[in-house]
Order: sequence, then structure tokens, then C-alpha cells
Amino acid sequence: MTWGLLAAWVANDLEELATMAGWARSARPRLQERFPKVPERVWARMDLSQRDVDVAIGLMGGVVAAASADGARTGGRSPFFRTVLVGFGLHGAVHMVQSLAYRGYTPGVATAPAVVVPYSLWAVRRLKTAGIEIGGVGAAAATLALLPVAVAGVHGLAHRLNRPHRRGARTAA
Repeated sequence: MTWGLLAAWVANDLEELATMAGWARSARPRLQERFPKVPERVWARMDLSQRDVDVAIGLMGGVVAAASADGARTGGRSPFFRTVLVGFGLHGAVHMVQSLAYRGYTPGVATAPAVVVPYSLWAVRRLKTAGIEIGGVGAAAATLALLPVAVAGVHGLAHRLNRPHRRGARTAA
């Protein structure tokens, strides 16, 4: 059950890997027209190269793999595993809400209702059957607050890792 988190994540992120960069480029004009008051710097963050997407997904994969391994090691009792599991399920719901708000396809939405949400609900039920509580509404709210931080963090780090380095440039200490 714990390694199922990684398997479900791979299914969802293969979809995102194949669609995210291109979708962001094609959706930006429609979103800018719909939300004209959003500052240009926000839209600039939406410019994702395929390389940025690849690295961000790889970084998040490391987090999910570590959570799955910790869950396997602890029989699902790891707070890290349970937090990532709940975050993964909530992220599936976010995919569906985003597509409803966009009124069309958004990356990850095809596998969200088919893989992400069903796996997450099944895993939570399995944990509860084993006497392992997820943590209730407070834990879900904290996880929901951490989710955008984790996503922004991996995308920011990916962008930083992928930007060209100037030869001979010195870094500030």
C-alpha cells in the first residue's frame, strides 16, 4: 500500500510531464484575458521550459519516493508518509477544481479522478482499518497549506538549477 503512493504519483506525473510545459504556453493568453489584473510577474512564472518541468517533477519524485520508503519502513505509521499521502489526494482534488475553473483540460486532470483520488481514498481506508489515524481536519488543513509551498519550492529550485551559469561569475558569500 505504501509503495502504491509512488506508483500512483508516477501515473499522474507522467501525464504532467507530457503536457505541462506546452499547456502553460498555450493557456497563458486565455488566462491573461480572463484575469487582466494579475501582475505580469505572476504570468512570467508560468513560462516553464520542458527542462524546468522535468527537473521539478524529478525533485518531487524524490520527495514521494522518500515518503513511500518511510511508509514501508514504518508500516504506514510514518507522519511523513501520511502527510504526503493526504497531500497527494488533496492535490488530485485541486487538479479537478483547476480544470473546472479553467473550463477545460489542465495538466494532471485525466489521472486525478482515475488514479490519484481513488488510490488516496483506498490507502487512507487501509490505514484506518489498521488502526492508523491520518490526523483529521487540522492535519488536512496543514497539509493543504504545505502543498503549494512544496510545489513552488520544487519549481523554484528546478528553475534555479536550470538557469544558465555565467562563466567566471562569482557568487556572493
